Amino acid sequence: MNLVIVGDSLLDVDLVGSVHRVCPDAPALVVDEDARTPRPGGAGLAALLAARAGEPVTLVTALADDEESAVLRTQLGRIPVVAGPANTPTPVKTRVRADGHTIARIDRTRAGRPTVTADMLAALRAADAVLVSDYGRGLTGDPALRDVLAEMVGRVPVVWDPHPRGAPPVRGVTLATPNLDEALRLSGRTGDGPAAAEAAAGALRARWRADAVTVTLGGRGAMLVDSERARLIPAPPVSAADPCGAGDRFAVAVTARLMRHDTVPAAVEHAVAAAARFVADGGAAEITGGAFRPAPSEADDDLAAARELVAAVRARGGTVVATGGCFDLMHAGHIRTLTAARALGDCLIVCMNSDESVRSLKGPGRPLNGEADRAEVLRALGCVDHVVVFAEHGPERVLGDLRPDVWVKGGDYTPDTLPETGVVRGWGGEVVVVPYHDGRSTTHLARKLSETG
Repeated sequence: MNLVIVGDSLLDVDLVGSVHRVCPDAPALVVDEDARTPRPGGAGLAALLAARAGEPVTLVTALADDEESAVLRTQLGRIPVVAGPANTPTPVKTRVRADGHTIARIDRTRAGRPTVTADMLAALRAADAVLVSDYGRGLTGDPALRDVLAEMVGRVPVVWDPHPRGAPPVRGVTLATPNLDEALRLSGRTGDGPAAAEAAAGALRARWRADAVTVTLGGRGAMLVDSERARLIPAPPVSAADPCGAGDRFAVAVTARLMRHDTVPAAVEHAVAAAARFVADGGAAEITGGAFRPAPSEADDDLAAARELVAAVRARGGTVVATGGCFDLMHAGHIRTLTAARALGDCLIVCMNSDESVRSLKGPGRPLNGEADRAEVLRALGCVDHVVVFAEHGPERVLGDLRPDVWVKGGDYTPDTLPETGVVRGWGGEVVVVPYHDGRSTTHLARKLSETG
């Protein structure tokens, strides 16, 4: 997979210090500087956030030939960058921060017309998903670039994060992601809150012929308007002082999920939660570039939490039970299998196939529900203590990590026919097959749905 982020790159600098006095000759605070921290801004920040989340990302942008651009390239680390000439000095935005708050911002920018090269267009055509990160510097108005973006629409997901001074999205993008202020300015509307966001999103969707528009609302979540309806997707509550970068994190997260074939509503819901976590962790102020180590993915977090659960259960002498499957359309057979498995021990961990894993097993029409929704349904069941999503064809890697005492499968198997049996028995684990429930399967339900639809 290849997520291509195309747009304007900036250099952001945090000047961090403390305030203890007021300037004697002017009504101004005196900031005692402690440090200056550079990091990529604009499309560069989006690319850095994608790389930190473990996404395979390429940045297509325009860069100057100056000292600030060299710093920007260093901060991007090993991220593949395909860049044309910016034909203007690197824009620099310096935030003055004290005691965890931004008290001023100093911008150093000059207008210019970037050059789009053949290499940039070729990199764009190689995308499995495209995020257009427009910061109003002129790149997205280039005719050749827009022609290629128009070609990509319909072939791969194209998400457009617009700017009031930037070019409008090409016709038919999968999703446009303005914040409320941008949506109101772009649509010419006024107001506040979800009602204003819905009106602005509807107007912009019609104007841009976009499949969907979502207006981000900060701590209130996001308003999504598509061909079906408008819906407010609430954000989990977080306590944070600095939301800088949350919009970029949202745009990256939603594009990555669409690249993995999530529906737009599911991708937006995931992205709202990802942006909230980003803000809760300190936002852009906690981001540094260079030779970074990717942040743990959600799958890594799930596995780490599962390890902690296993250790806690074993510490009190309990039995760890695990089971696995796709769990695409939940039915009574699933519930009976999970209930029976939980009864065999003191905790139940479900190893669930990722969307890619399900497609490799079941074909391109599956899963019917994305992995985020499937995991959410499983976690809501009282008999399930934890869910771990795995990307491989089978669960052997996760099992080798967790080493459950009992591995349970439901169906018309015998322990000797299961590929996981040798792995589980290798550490002295037990393999149990619970009864098969004839006529209750996702494939059977999907067939009935297609016949009645």
